[in-house]
Amino acid sequence: MAIVDWDRDAVKNGLADGSVLLIDVREPNEFAAGHIPGSVSFPLSDFDVERLQALIAADGRRPVLSCAAGVRSARALQYLQGQGIPLTEHYAGGFKDWANAGETVE
Repeated sequence: MAIVDWDRDAVKNGLADGSVLLIDVREPNEFAAGHIPGSVSFPLSDFDVERLQALIAADGRRPVLSCAAGVRSARALQYLQGQGIPLTEHYAGGFKDWANAGETVE
C-alpha cells in the first residue's frame, strides 16, 4: 500500500470544509507548544491501533496523519498498514511547513 503526501493547501481545504480529521502524532509537549487548529493529538509514543480506529470510526471524517515534518506520520502509516489498517494519507510538510508559511497556530 502506498503513502499519499498531502500538501498545505489540501490540508487547509479539508479542515475548512470539515472533511478531514487531522491526527497529530507528535508528542504531547510538542502539540501543547503549538498545533494546527482543528487537529487532534494522538502521540506516536502511546500509539494504540484500536483506540485510533475507534476515533476514526466515531468521527467519520477522512483521516490524515500529521507530525512535525512528515517523518513520524509516514512511519505511523507504515506501521498501521503493517497491522492491516488501510490508512494512506499524511501531511508531508507537517507542522513546520504550516508554521513557517505563517498559517494560524493554536
